[in-house]
Amino acid sequence: MQNYDFGKGEVPAHQHSNGGGWVADTAVVEETVFVGPDARVYESARVRGNARISENGQVYGTARVYGNAHVYKSAVVHGNARVYGTAKVWGRSQIYGHAQIYDDAEVFQDAKVYSNAEVFGCAEIYGKAEVYGATQTYQDANIYGNAEVYGNALVYGNAEVYGAARVHGFAKVSGWDRVEKNVFMSDV
Repeated sequence: MQNYDFGKGEVPAHQHSNGGGWVADTAVVEETVFVGPDARVYESARVRGNARISENGQVYGTARVYGNAHVYKSAVVHGNARVYGTAKVWGRSQIYGHAQIYDDAEVFQDAKVYSNAEVFGCAEIYGKAEVYGATQTYQDANIYGNAEVYGNALVYGNAEVYGAARVHGFAKVSGWDRVEKNVFMSDV
């Protein structure tokens, strides 16, 4: 029996047969998954299908990563978050709470998606953007810079929210709309 310290003291763990990364014995990682040598999966996380956890990627808590999803660089998926489909989470981004990232969506750089937010389609969240609450970002929408989208807001189509913009409440940003700089948009 081997032990590994995932940051809270040593726990029973093993190196995954496909990539050599460390997996806590309490986590479930299928053999078809790639867990790179510097990647970590622990606590009660589940990783299935052809998912990839590589470089310094981490999945923990009760998070689920499956399908052909990829978590890499120093990205972290935790809490009860779900990443699936062909979604990519990378850089120093964080996905947590009950957030879901799926389809071909990407979250990268220092972005955070949390609470009950959903990002799907070909949407991208990046920079230092934060998306949270019960928001949905989908189709080809982009949220980036220091933007925040929260509450029950919808961002979709080819819309962009960026700069220091804040979109919240029941606001909808769609089509080719652009919300930028210090704009606060709400439809309460």
